Order: sequence, then structure tokens, then C-alpha cells
Amino acid sequence: MPVFAYRALSEAGRSVEGMKEAESPKTLRSALRREGLYLTEVVGEQRVQAASPDVNVRRWVLGRIKADDLAIMTRQLAVLVGAGIPLVEALTALVDQVEHERLKRVVSNVKQRVNEGASLADALGAHPKVFSTLYANMIRAGESSGALEVVLVRLADFTENQARLRAKVAGALVYPAFMAVVGTLIMGVLFAVVVPKITKIFEDTKVTLPWNTIALIGFSTFVQRYWWALALAAILAGWGLRRWRRTPSGRARWDVWVLDLPVLGSLVRQIAVARFARTLATLLKSGVPLLTAMDIVKNIVGNTRLAQVIEESRESIKEGESIAAPLKRSGEFPPLVYHMVAIGERSGQLEEMLKNVADAYDSQVETKVSALMSLLEPVMIVAMGGAVAFVVFSILVPILQMNTLAGG
Repeated sequence: MPVFAYRALSEAGRSVEGMKEAESPKTLRSALRREGLYLTEVVGEQRVQAASPDVNVRRWVLGRIKADDLAIMTRQLAVLVGAGIPLVEALTALVDQVEHERLKRVVSNVKQRVNEGASLADALGAHPKVFSTLYANMIRAGESSGALEVVLVRLADFTENQARLRAKVAGALVYPAFMAVVGTLIMGVLFAVVVPKITKIFEDTKVTLPWNTIALIGFSTFVQRYWWALALAAILAGWGLRRWRRTPSGRARWDVWVLDLPVLGSLVRQIAVARFARTLATLLKSGVPLLTAMDIVKNIVGNTRLAQVIEESRESIKEGESIAAPLKRSGEFPPLVYHMVAIGERSGQLEEMLKNVADAYDSQVETKVSALMSLLEPVMIVAMGGAVAFVVFSILVPILQMNTLAGG
């Protein structure tokens, strides 16, 4: 069914713009009339493809759907379903409520599929770029157990928590990245423009230049002459690294190397462990079977080495082992994780223990990121100050020697 962008007038004479699903402009006019709106212009028509909704990206994708948009939509659907509104009517209301253009089209397509007899999980699964496997499987479990409202609330909470953690880490990296860019630009200008002009005064003198001044002049000359080669080398290196990381062997080696880094490795591990524990707890609490949940979780930890450990654990569980034993054998999961999992398995409170693990590691990640950023800022300032001081010192010493010789 097409979605129309329209302009209309309200009964008070105010101009109204919006989007609405309708069979034709005629039915659109009738639907708006029931809402007290008078259609003045149909701005555009967009048909949502049922077979491959994500193929023609340039034609209908009007913006990336963020985790916050998805969380808000999920919570709104939970409220509608909880109020006893039939699912198709709830989705119809959701189409009118959602403000994000692309998400509105996706929800409209989901509503159409459900109206044709598909389950909500299958309708959502037709949009894998918007609704993850985790999302669709939780919805499927909610539909099977009759607890769709509860699952929707958990999904909204889970999506908000993941978005909040991602925003904290990304926000903490903004200032250091900005400082690195500014520092690189400053040093580039110094070496390419300022230093060559100042060091020209040394060419006609007989002053013996110190090693640091000679090194500075040599590096400055190299940057001035071959800056394009440096830029090209940096671009090619970044492109090559990105291609290598996309290969299975490259991604595996990169992920192992990242986990072994002195400080950053432990932070990456804690983020992955928190994601693993919270996702698994949410899936199990929503009624998803353990093996299915483990299969989903391995794809969202973001590290191939840890994903491999989870897959090995899944195979061990199929053979009758506990969850904690293979996690402990791998040596990749901290002791707190497999001890808490073992306690949860024995006490029948696995979901609660996993949630506690996720809360603990989320807190540790937040504390460690704050500490690292507090330490990184002065280190970057000192490093930039040291580089500028080296340049100034390398220039001033020969000038002072020249003044001494001239005075003598």
C-alpha cells in the first residue's frame, strides 16, 4: 500500500503537512476528512516494496534509523498493545505517530504484512537492516508466550541501555579526537610553513647547528616537499588496513590483538562481556531458548574471538555441559562472569545473575572511560606542548649562538 506525503488545511484554517498510508489519493482525502483535515495537495507517493524493502536504498532511505528512534517506537508499541488495542490498529496508530521518515515507511510495511496474515516477528524480520535478529526473535518469543507487551518493554529498555553505553564511549572520544586533529594541523603548519622561513637565516651563517636543529630542518624540508606522499601513504595505509580487517583471517587477528592491548584491551573485553550478559539475560527472560539465544548473542559481541568462544560454549551445552564450564575453559571471560553464571544455573536465577554481571561491567566501563579520558587530556596537552617546545628550542639555540658570536 502506498504512503502519501500531503498538505492539508485544518478546520481552523492552519496548514498541515504529513504522511499517511492510503489506497489512492481519493481514499487519502476521505481518511483526512474523517480527521477534520481538508486535502489541498498530494506532495508525493512512495510505494513500500514487499519483496525487498531494503534494495533501492537511495530512493527511499531518508536517514539512518538510530537506536533511540527504535527504542521510542518500541515503547510506543508496548503502550498501545498493553492498552488492549489489536495489533493491526496499534501499528496503524504507530505509523501516524512515528516522525522518522524511513522508520514510518518500514512500520507501514510491517503493518501491511501483519494485515495479510504474517506474524509480527516475520514482518519485522523482513527488515533485517532495521530490526536485528535479536529483536525479531524476542518478538517471536513474546508472541508465542502471550507476553508481547512485556517483551516490547524489555526490548525498549535494552535498546536504550545499548544506545546510552555507545553514546558514553563515543562522547568520551570526541575531545581526544579533536585534540589529535588540531595538534596534527598545528604541527603541519609549523613544519611546512613556519620553520622553513625561520631556518633560512641559518643558511648564510657559519654557526654549527646542534643535532636537534639539523633534524628539525631535515624533517621540515621533507614535509614541505613530500607532504602529498605522506597524505597518500596515510590514505593507502588506512584503506589497506580496512580491507585486511574485512577478511576473515584479518578480522580474527585484529580482534585477538585488540584484546591483548595493555589498557584498551580490558576495556574492549568489558564492553563485550556487558553486551553478552545483558543480551543473553534479556533473551532468556523473554522466553527465547538457550541455544537460540547463544546463537544470537555470538553475533552481537563485536569480537570474533569472543564469538568463537560463545559458539564453542553453545556446542558444549548441546552435549549436556553447563554454560559456565566452557566459558571458564576459554580463558577469555573474567572469573566474575563464569562464577556468577554457575551460581545462577544452580539457583535457577540465571537471568538475574547475568543482569547483575551486565550492570557491574557497565559501571566498570563508565568508570574506566572517565578515568582514561581524565588521564588522556593532560597527556595530549603535555605531548603537544613538548613538540612545540622542541621546535622553539631547536630554533632559539642557534639564534642565541649567532647573537653571542655577533656580540663577541
